Amino acid sequence: MRSYDLSPLFRSTVGFDRLSRLLENATTGDDAASSYPPYNIEKLDDNAYRITMAVAGFGLDDLSITVHQNSLIVTGKANKPETSGQFLHRGIAGRAFERRFQLADFIKVANASLLNGLLHIDLAREVPEAMKPRAIPIETARAVNGQTPVLTQQAA
Repeated sequence: MRSYDLSPLFRSTVGFDRLSRLLENATTGDDAASSYPPYNIEKLDDNAYRITMAVAGFGLDDLSITVHQNSLIVTGKANKPETSGQFLHRGIAGRAFERRFQLADFIKVANASLLNGLLHIDLAREVPEAMKPRAIPIETARAVNGQTPVLTQQAA
């Protein structure tokens, strides 16, 4: 595995702490721990996304979804059912998990649903009006009867 030294970048930047944490977490990850449960991330349109996680064996009471700052945390703690029989093969994983997703600015969790062993988490980008682009009208000056120029507004 390659190791990248990003310290020169961080010496000349201020206020990018979150970005540096993201880069550090991306380069130092445990692949075995991050592969369970499997998941998909879909882009539904320009402002809508969906995370789908395979959580077979987990019920509504076993799952928890939390948003803290720009981090989405999905945890699962399966209740162990009492079984009287012996398993010849146990291939359905029912172990506890915690999966974290970093959300971009203005991404909000719209809703979550559990259907057929799949946990669907719908996300939406909600950009505040103050952050959206807006057209600025251009004004022109013209003289009226030899007097001071009057500003008029053109339609944008």
